[in-house]
Amino acid sequence: MDFEKIVFCKLNNFFPLHSVHCLELGINFNHIWQKTLTVLNPFKPADGSIMNETDLSGPILFCIALGVTLTMAGKAQFGYVYGTSATSCIGIYILLSMMSPEAVSFGCVASVLGYCLLPMVALSAFAVFYSLQNVLITVLALLGICWCSLSASKIFISTLAMEGQQLLVAYPCALLYGLFALLTVF
Repeated sequence: MDFEKIVFCKLNNFFPLHSVHCLELGINFNHIWQKTLTVLNPFKPADGSIMNETDLSGPILFCIALGVTLTMAGKAQFGYVYGTSATSCIGIYILLSMMSPEAVSFGCVASVLGYCLLPMVALSAFAVFYSLQNVLITVLALLGICWCSLSASKIFISTLAMEGQQLLVAYPCALLYGLFALLTVF
C-alpha cells in the first residue's frame, strides 16, 4: 500500500466525522498532500488539473506556520507575512493575467504562491535552533529562494499553458520569496 494511502486511511479511521466535515468545507487532504509533494520536488512535472483548484487551506496553514516559526525565533512579524502575501498575490495575479493566454483566477495564484512558501517555512524552522547570520545560511536562503521560485513558476507554466515563459515567471517569484527570506534571516 502506498504511503499516502496509509496516512489518509489512518486519519479517516481516527477521525471518522472529521473527513465528512472537511468534505463539506471543501478541504481535500489528498489534494493538499499532492500539492505539497509537487512543491517539495521541483523537478517533477506538475499536474495542472490539481493545481488549478483554488484550495487555500494549505497556503493559510503554511503562512501560519511561517509566522509561528518566526515568532519562535524571536521575530514577531505576522503582519509582514500576511501583508507581503496579500500584496504579492495581487501583483503576481496582475502580471500573470497580462502574460497568460488563459484566464487566471486569483485563488489559483494565492494557492500556488502559498504552497510554494513551504521551503521558507523550513528555513524559518531552522532559524529557531540556529543563528542565521553566517555564509552557510545565506547559501541556504539562496537555495530556498531558487527552490520556491522554480516550483511556483513550474506550476504556473503547467497550469496556465505558458510554454517557454518559465524564466519570465520565475523572476518576480524569486523577488517575492527573496522578501520572505529577508524576513526570515534578519
